[in-house]
This record gives sequence, C-alpha cells and structure tokens, in this order.
Amino acid sequence: MAHGFLQSFDASLEVYSGGTEPAAQVNPKAVEVMKEAGIDISSHTPVSVRTYLDQAWDYVITVCGGANESCPAFTGKVGKRLHIGFDDPSHATGTPEFIEAEFRRVRDEIHERFHSFYLSELCRK
Repeated sequence: MAHGFLQSFDASLEVYSGGTEPAAQVNPKAVEVMKEAGIDISSHTPVSVRTYLDQAWDYVITVCGGANESCPAFTGKVGKRLHIGFDDPSHATGTPEFIEAEFRRVRDEIHERFHSFYLSELCRK
C-alpha cells in the first residue's frame, strides 16, 4: 500500500517494494481497499527484499513492525534508512467486517504518514 501511495503522489518517483517473507500474491483485501482510494495495486507482485540488497537507494523504509528488526543489511549505498511502522492488517482476526475495517484503518494511516514523508523529504529535492 505504501508503494502505491508513493507512486500516486508523484508518478516520476521510482518506487520498489520487497518483503522479508513475501506472500505469493498481494493480499486481495489490500487491493480492494486501495482501489477504494483510487489506486490500483493489482499488478504489483511480492518480491523478496533480498533482490535489492546490493543496489544503491536514496531511502530504505521498513513498514511492518517485525521488518525493522528482521530486514537484512543492505550492502549497496543507502542514503537514509527509516522505519515508518504500521500494524499488518493481514494478521487481523475476527469478523469479515472487522478485518475489512482494519485494512481501511491501516491504509489511511499509511496514506497520512507517507504523504507527510513525501512532503517533508521528497518535495524538497
């Protein structure tokens, strides 16, 4: 979701995302709630973060709680490493309505925090 929002703020940004334990596909609930926000992430494909370790990056940003601790060391040049953490809504349990509400809550938090990041860090360049 963070990847989708960053690209929506500025289509010229090069954004890549990877997981420490990537799923086989993007969670359908994430696709659904992002579509509600006007962003299509249905073509995104989960990739292992290890794919990117030896490349140069302006920013490496971890987003899930455990990712900050389990993210492997990047051996390429990294300008800034940040953690902008969120609950993982795919771990929510309960009624379908509650789970959907969790995906929306986290989506909205991601939008707010990454929009602030974009305005404070990326618009200045």
